[in-house]
Amino acid sequence: MLAKNFKKSLLAVNIGLVMSAGFTGAAFADEAQVKEGVEVIEVRGIRGSLKASINGKRFSDAVVDVVSAEDVGKFPDGDVGESLARIPGVTVSRQFGQGQQVSIRGASSQLTRTLLNGHTVASTGWYDQQAIDRSFNYAMLPSEMVGGLEVYKSSQANLVEGGIGGTVIVKSRKPLDLDSNSVFASVKGAYGTTAEELNPEVSGLYSWKNDSESFGVLVSGAYSATEYQRNGVETSRNWSGGMAPTTFQQDRDRKALNVALQYRPTDQLEFGLNLMSLDLNANNANGQIIMFPGDDSCVKVDPTNDNCIVREANNTGVSYANGNAGTKYAYAYPDFGAGYFQTWAREASMDSKTVDLDWKYEADSFTFSGRVGNTKSEGGARTALVGEYTNNFDGQVGTWDMTGDQAKFDVVNKNYDSSILPSMIGIQTWALGDSPNSDEETYVNLDFDIPVDFGVITAIKTGLRYADHSVKKQGFKGQLADDYNHESTFRAASEYFPGVVSSGAGFTIPEANGELILSDSLAATDHYTEKKDAYGTVEEENFALYAMADFSSDGIRGNLGLRYISTDASSDYYAFNSKGEYGTTLSTDTASYNELLPSVNVVLDLSEDVILRTSAAQVISRPNYSDMFATTSLSNFDSTQPNTQVASTGNVALKPFKAFQADISVEWYFSEDGMVSIGYFMKDVSSFISTRDANNQQIGLEIPIYKSTPESSPCGTEQADCWSVSQSTNVSGGSIEGIELQIQDAFDNGFGYSVNYTYADATSPGENYPDGNNVFSDSSEHTVNTVGFYENDFFSARLAYNWRSEYIMREAPGWYLNRTHKDFGTLDFSATWSATDYLDVTFEAANILKEDSLQTGVYQYGSAPSDDLEGGFPAWSFEGEATYKMGVAVRF
Repeated sequence: MLAKNFKKSLLAVNIGLVMSAGFTGAAFADEAQVKEGVEVIEVRGIRGSLKASINGKRFSDAVVDVVSAEDVGKFPDGDVGESLARIPGVTVSRQFGQGQQVSIRGASSQLTRTLLNGHTVASTGWYDQQAIDRSFNYAMLPSEMVGGLEVYKSSQANLVEGGIGGTVIVKSRKPLDLDSNSVFASVKGAYGTTAEELNPEVSGLYSWKNDSESFGVLVSGAYSATEYQRNGVETSRNWSGGMAPTTFQQDRDRKALNVALQYRPTDQLEFGLNLMSLDLNANNANGQIIMFPGDDSCVKVDPTNDNCIVREANNTGVSYANGNAGTKYAYAYPDFGAGYFQTWAREASMDSKTVDLDWKYEADSFTFSGRVGNTKSEGGARTALVGEYTNNFDGQVGTWDMTGDQAKFDVVNKNYDSSILPSMIGIQTWALGDSPNSDEETYVNLDFDIPVDFGVITAIKTGLRYADHSVKKQGFKGQLADDYNHESTFRAASEYFPGVVSSGAGFTIPEANGELILSDSLAATDHYTEKKDAYGTVEEENFALYAMADFSSDGIRGNLGLRYISTDASSDYYAFNSKGEYGTTLSTDTASYNELLPSVNVVLDLSEDVILRTSAAQVISRPNYSDMFATTSLSNFDSTQPNTQVASTGNVALKPFKAFQADISVEWYFSEDGMVSIGYFMKDVSSFISTRDANNQQIGLEIPIYKSTPESSPCGTEQADCWSVSQSTNVSGGSIEGIELQIQDAFDNGFGYSVNYTYADATSPGENYPDGNNVFSDSSEHTVNTVGFYENDFFSARLAYNWRSEYIMREAPGWYLNRTHKDFGTLDFSATWSATDYLDVTFEAANILKEDSLQTGVYQYGSAPSDDLEGGFPAWSFEGEATYKMGVAVRF
């Protein structure tokens, strides 16, 4: 059934169900009676966690999946993102060895809304090649501090807007929910098969409450120090046909602290204060040898796009001394140029700090609740580079095979140390930079819940939300002192690269002393100047008002509501004048929009254990901040090459992504541990955000090369103001439809299982993407999860496999641009032995099969920024790493 026809009939079904319920005239059960059917579960162990998840799903009015901790400090997976990936319809982007960003039902991860206890969590990033968006980096959040997760796949009026894909609510623990003097402590050792280092992880929790259970305090924290390494092979983006064995090394220090207070002076009144601090230091070094194959080395091309896919590297004519008269390569290093070795070092970090005050007052005729708080985040990276042409070694001579999804090299030698570099080298002074960014929101929520007896209507819920959100990005360039002498700062290459390290495709390359590179770059920097084309802010004032009615009768329940949202947005930036010079004062662009978002959720009891669930709603996701920055960057303004000048700008006046979504499912709860379900979902995206390019445009700035040689201007000899313009804009959207299948059960002998499958067909016009493909970002057509477990009073074990089909990663204009990630599957194992009532011994293994991350070119023929990014070329590949953790945990 086509989505456009289905949405009309499904909405009619929803309305019909509500109307028929409203006029039956029967003696209806109220919502309180429905809630009395919810079993209160004390969650202990795998089986208890699955039982709580079934309970949460069954008795929700919306389409919700729940993940519950197996005990205090014990989440189903050591990574929060991995736990989310076990849910039907949810996929997780795994970058740098961690589950970072979450996609739901075929929508991009940027269309997923993440909330902590119902409020926004500020988030930035440590990686300078990723755009600033609205997604949350789950690598920041230790699983030991999470009590549960709720994934809303349908919308309802009292749910914070912003998730076309869905909304993830992360729940932390509260002291009045735990026994007084509850203690948890855990120590683990983690080992990665690539870095081959043992890394410590510690976490703990203490919760206290008074005898009257009117006041409680909870303190929890976690710390981990990880030496992470990722080996791979990367394309050089068509630099003389080069391919690069690459090693990324990172020292991660993650600290997390949560303090929660609860005060309940009466049975009717309760206050809560939650403080959350998340810090990640992520200094890293990315080293690679870009090997040049030599002239006339290509022996086989891809007939579909003329890309060279087999080379016989010959080391002929590759010396960069040739044609470089007057440079150091001609005089100091005449035999250098067979390759280029470089290490980018980054001093990187990000944090997130939240203060949240909530309250709840239950009167006889209404409940008034709310929260007010502030969340802010700072992040970014300071960059430095050491790089030089290598000597003309013959080790790379041989066959380079790029015919598959992963480049292979049959060459003379794969082992290199610092001797391939000049004896004395220094930092690259042009690469001194700093790119801080920040994110902050102050918010207030006010909610009223009024029980009523209006026929089938059991409660009226209404409220408002206000949020003041600000995002800022900056860029700075390091400047040298006037008397700076570069060569006097040179060091022996062996100081910057004292050892060797494993790399992709079986290579060994020089290992960098990243701290020394960073300290030398800082010493060389006299001061920083602001890159005005890198500055941008987005300020948003978001207001929402909603009304929702809960209804319930014999065998039917749900809610019907309307949410009104209003957004005022502005962006500060530096404008440029007719000479291409940026101003000294800020300019500001402003815009606003508002939307009405109706929603309905209906649950119909077909029998005692079988439920028909259906929903429909209008939903929105606000534009990514990177698309809203009004800053204009001018590329190649002074270039002497015509047709290379590009003006790129965002657009603060962008309207949000907007979609109509609906779904229908049948769920059979055949036991307290078992259920099977099948569901259909669809999303019709009417408003989409894309970057569109236009050639031969006038922006009020004449290009020097067209002034000096008017005949070279594509706009004619009389027009030197002739640019290619790239701007974010609203376009027509796309559609998503699919099915979800799920079954799980547990047996009396201690064994149990859970299996789910999701099919998602997510398409959008190819012109919405620079790569020309008509598929949503981050969307896999097929996703499969299987979990098998065994549990008794003393021992539990779980084996889980997660697989997703290929999907497109879009990170343009960052270095890695857009590419296809080939299908990916991970096999994970965990086990716990309860040595005593208070002591557990734990073991975890992730990605046991060491699945590689293979990323191929995705651009349509002729549309790629470089040929090696066109469809099918093995542009990037990263070798899979298995990680193992052994630990002990105490609870009492």
